[in-house]
Amino acid sequence: MKNESEDNEIVPEPTIEKIIEDNDLDDSVVAEENALEAVKKLREKLKKCEAEKMEYLTGWQRAKADSINARKREEEERKNFVKFSNEGLIDSLIPVLESFDMAMGNKEVWENVDKNWRVGVEYIYSQLKKALSDAGLDEVNPIGQIFDHNRDEAAEYVPVESEADNHKILTVLQKGYNLNGKAMRPPKVKVGEFKKK
Repeated sequence: MKNESEDNEIVPEPTIEKIIEDNDLDDSVVAEENALEAVKKLREKLKKCEAEKMEYLTGWQRAKADSINARKREEEERKNFVKFSNEGLIDSLIPVLESFDMAMGNKEVWENVDKNWRVGVEYIYSQLKKALSDAGLDEVNPIGQIFDHNRDEAAEYVPVESEADNHKILTVLQKGYNLNGKAMRPPKVKVGEFKKK
């Protein structure tokens, strides 16, 4: 059967092959549109995955840095604990050290003591000093230095005639001690004081 158009022109009826061909064309357009839509969705999903990946990576890096910093702080605290854990013991041994100093300070009496006994006591004294030094104890002996109220304790101010000796430490009455750089006990000192006449 033939179709007639308005101009009475005869148009041949589409064949089955033509109908299939037209449908294939439509299917390929639809398939292409579906493929473009699928690519668009995949790109959006990829962007979302990359954003999540960066978020997780950043979080992981931050957590790793926090962990490293915490480990460093813990190690530093442990070192400080070890440094100062013996502070009480060392503080109680300082009077023993001073007793040795006092006993050996009187040279006249010390020289009259039996030599073998004296050598033994001096050896024990040197062992004690070495053990305390190895534990971080340092003697503070500021004689001849300018008085520093942050470091020294003034027991007495002594008049001096030279202006160069003004505020200078003339005598150490009692030694001071630092433990690993931290002041344990300030030295007690006599300080020169110059007054103009």
